[in-house]
Amino acid sequence: MATAPTAEAVYIELWTSFASLLQCYSAAHGLNRDIQATVEVSSECIVLRCRNRWLEISHQGSKGTSQREDGSGGTFDLQLDGRVAINDGCNQGFEELDLVAERLAREITQ
Repeated sequence: MATAPTAEAVYIELWTSFASLLQCYSAAHGLNRDIQATVEVSSECIVLRCRNRWLEISHQGSKGTSQREDGSGGTFDLQLDGRVAINDGCNQGFEELDLVAERLAREITQ
């Protein structure tokens, strides 16, 4: 009988998926333009960079923080169902992880 994955294991998989989505959407937003974003990924941090813009997202389990080049930032909550809430003063409430990744990639590559 297989055991159910722990919440920690699910958060690790969601973090990995989020990093992959950021890489894909960043590459897509760079098509037909003279820009290329880079995505640096570790087990606890993702850094998305494009020209003079950057976004750093760090996490510990389901909770995390974000910070941008202008000093703005916020917190986020990752849910086991794959939704995330980024509380940065502009965006509040839960969204699907892929929609958040696309929005963040678009904002950084503009």
